[in-house]
Amino acid sequence: MSKVQIKVNDNGSLRVTGDVELIDGEGNIFQTKPTFSLCRCGMSQNQPFCDGYHKGKFESKVRAIKDDGQE
Repeated sequence: MSKVQIKVNDNGSLRVTGDVELIDGEGNIFQTKPTFSLCRCGMSQNQPFCDGYHKGKFESKVRAIKDDGQE
């Protein structure tokens, strides 16, 4: 199985790439493509997918903590 990648876009969505099954709280499967974007701001009219409504209205730049090997 190939590795799924989820990219946290600056000021935007979560970009999902790879073979993944997206299900709702009742176990129903959403139809997806091999690459799709999930809403992170809560403003999309097409939840759980991003529709771009956030542009200019949502700010978030998340960065992973770099492991420098020191403790």
